[in-house]
Amino acid sequence: MITQFFIALAATFVGGFIAVPILFGLARMFGLYTIVQEKRCHVYVLFGKVELILTEPGLHFLITKMGIKAPIVNWLGKCYVLDMRLDQVYLRSQPVNSEEGAPMGIGIWYEMFISDPVAYLFKNTDPRGSLAANVGNSTVRCLSNLPLDDMMTDRHAMSKTVRDEVSPKSHEWGYKLGSAYIRKVHFRDHEMIKQIESKVVNRLRQVTSAIKQDGANQVSIITSTAERKAAVEFAKAAAIRPQIVGEALQRISQDREVSSALFAALEAQRLIEGAAGITLVPSNSDTLTAVMAAEGQTSPPRLPN
Repeated sequence: MITQFFIALAATFVGGFIAVPILFGLARMFGLYTIVQEKRCHVYVLFGKVELILTEPGLHFLITKMGIKAPIVNWLGKCYVLDMRLDQVYLRSQPVNSEEGAPMGIGIWYEMFISDPVAYLFKNTDPRGSLAANVGNSTVRCLSNLPLDDMMTDRHAMSKTVRDEVSPKSHEWGYKLGSAYIRKVHFRDHEMIKQIESKVVNRLRQVTSAIKQDGANQVSIITSTAERKAAVEFAKAAAIRPQIVGEALQRISQDREVSSALFAALEAQRLIEGAAGITLVPSNSDTLTAVMAAEGQTSPPRLPN
């Protein structure tokens, strides 16, 4: 049983991984069938004549489509496999001149795909290069002598102009132009670029200086206005101060005791704040006072211990 198992396993391995691929390879070699991948195209040519074009992806039996020619097309003919997917190309800095004479460079991006496999193979030896040259020539021819302002702002109209100019001719070569768009418009003269940069920098400096000066003027106006309003308010306060003080003193003078205490406190405060010396002597000491006055002392004499 184990021997039979290993024999069956070996036979399955040989049949599944060696014999079957070899048989399928021989079948494809003799043109019995072919497999077309997604977005691919097979063009079969025999004795200089196109016999079959396959564009639908999947499994195709050539014997049912070409008959007796199928076994020999791979030996005496040729099979071209074309990529039908959308391709993109970007042409940089196509030289044009504006209406004012400024040397400009235009970068154009466009999409393309194969629309006619036979024309792509036999009507032009380099359809991709021819399409690029056609797009570049159409860009230079259609966009030269345009106003500089239009070149810098209106890219949609320029893109449509180039696409309308290129499409009919490119289709004759088997290539069809998809979207085309002007992505970049720039100056090609370095001296002109430096001059423009210098003018922009100087203009920015002027604008910055003007903004700073305007700000300083606004600050000065605000400061002077605030000082004027403050001076007016201080003047009003100084003008009404005597009236307020007079009214307060009038109310205080109505009560004799409050008035006496207030003036006594004010007098004591003035004496404290003044620079004069104060000598305190006991009451009923007329002799000590007379002696101090005679000697001119500012402080009482110190008694010995």
